[in-house]
Amino acid sequence: MPSTPKKRPKSKHNSYSKNSSLNSILEPPQSLFPSKGEFLRLITVLAIASAVALSCNYFLTFFTSTSKPFCDSNLDPIDSFSDSCEPCPSNGECYEGNLECIYGYRRHGKLCIEDRDIDETAKKLSESVEAGLCEAYAQVLCYGTGTVWVRENDIWNDLDRHNLMQNVGSDHTTYVYMKRRAMETIAKLLETRTNLHGLQEFKCPDALAEHYKPLTCRFRELVSKHSLIIMSICAGLIGCAVLFLKVRQRMYISARAEELYNQVCEMLEENALRSKNVDGEGESWVVASWLRDHLLLPRERKDPQLWKKVEDLVQDDSRVDRYPKLVKGESKVVWEWQVEGSLSSSGRRKKGEGIELKSNESINTNINQSSRTLKTEPKALIF
Repeated sequence: MPSTPKKRPKSKHNSYSKNSSLNSILEPPQSLFPSKGEFLRLITVLAIASAVALSCNYFLTFFTSTSKPFCDSNLDPIDSFSDSCEPCPSNGECYEGNLECIYGYRRHGKLCIEDRDIDETAKKLSESVEAGLCEAYAQVLCYGTGTVWVRENDIWNDLDRHNLMQNVGSDHTTYVYMKRRAMETIAKLLETRTNLHGLQEFKCPDALAEHYKPLTCRFRELVSKHSLIIMSICAGLIGCAVLFLKVRQRMYISARAEELYNQVCEMLEENALRSKNVDGEGESWVVASWLRDHLLLPRERKDPQLWKKVEDLVQDDSRVDRYPKLVKGESKVVWEWQVEGSLSSSGRRKKGEGIELKSNESINTNINQSSRTLKTEPKALIF
């Protein structure tokens, strides 16, 4: 049998070389992608380029737009919105691409704005005219004298004499424009009408004239409007004041009467003791009118209620005897202290004698005085 030839095994080295060559063909080279540092530099360059492009576009648009001429004022409004020219702004006049603001306005970029100085002067002029008309109308409302309606020509002439118009100078255009602006403002603030001659007249509104009334006028109107309420309040206050004064006067009379009553009792008691100490030669009674003139002040004598209150207190006191007596040919009411040996009289007697008497002597003295009184007035014991 012929022998079959043996196959020689493939070498591992050859298979590895074939796989590596195949992988090298399929995988992209490492230099194809940028590194991390290169990627950051690429982003920075793109950001700078974008900023430069936007800036150039902005400046180009700005200079291109400002270089556009203004559309003429007499053009149709539809044609004024074309891209070849800028619309003419309000308060401005455009001719052949140029902008001129009307008088009283000044150019600010593409707009015409009000001249602040002229506007402030016109405002002050209108306020001055308003104050004059409203003060005159307030005089009419308060006192019935003054002017209500004023003609436009009179106000126009009054503006010529105003101090603010003297500072305008010789520029007639500015002078007339300020007056016209002031009149426009006045027409918005005040009431207007056309008289029989076709002239326009101005009048201060009633609500605005109320703020220009004098304080005396406002006070008088307030009193007349609320007269009933004010009279009621005044009457209540007067009544309360009178009641307070009466109560205070009564309290004063009561306190003063008690004070005078105590003084009367002391004087009567001292007089009674003095008359006993001089062996009965002195008078134990005192004329009531003499006490009154002695104790009362001159201004208190004009008030009869005060001494009447003292008399009432004396009448209620059982220690004081009141009876008429003929004194120097005239009938007088006399008061006499009747209580002997009381604590107060004993204290005063001891004090007057220097506290030299003994207790038994004072008792004997009181007994003797009592017996003497019984002898001199025997009728008092007869019932």
